Amino acid sequence: MAVETDVLDELRRLRTRVPRLAGSLAATVDGLVLAHDVPGTEPEGLAALTAAALGVAHRMTDAAGRGDFRELMVRGAHGYIATYAAGTTAVLTLLADDRVNVGRLHLEGRRSGARIAELVDARIGPGGGRHADRTAAGDGAPDPADRSRPIGTLPVRTPQRPAHRPRTGG
Repeated sequence: MAVETDVLDELRRLRTRVPRLAGSLAATVDGLVLAHDVPGTEPEGLAALTAAALGVAHRMTDAAGRGDFRELMVRGAHGYIATYAAGTTAVLTLLADDRVNVGRLHLEGRRSGARIAELVDARIGPGGGRHADRTAAGDGAPDPADRSRPIGTLPVRTPQRPAHRPRTGG
């Protein structure tokens, strides 16, 4: 059985465990769809946006000194979008109605993310992808670069002098 089929089965089981879950998507950290159950939503676009949000989330956790990325929650006027790490190569994005039990969403989202990580790592193997150089969540290996940089610092771009002198009126 292909990894996509196993992941889709997990997404369908997740829908039965979380009332008011409107859809779910498993994707690679690079934005490629592994499996989806998102009626009324373009899965490729959602996967690409998930990858973009994941990049920002990684930078935020690094800049704030909060360790490895685990999850991201966005609330809109009509509900929630939650993204959970699924190992080092995949992510799980859930779409939920506004009246969802957020605690239940987190509990089941984290469990499904761990299960999807097992499925993907067993079939594809760990590593690879844009964020593969980062340590897996909870592996206990500290990143020495995080300890040496003050919290909230980011690289600063220094403007260069113009190659020519600006013209003066005359």
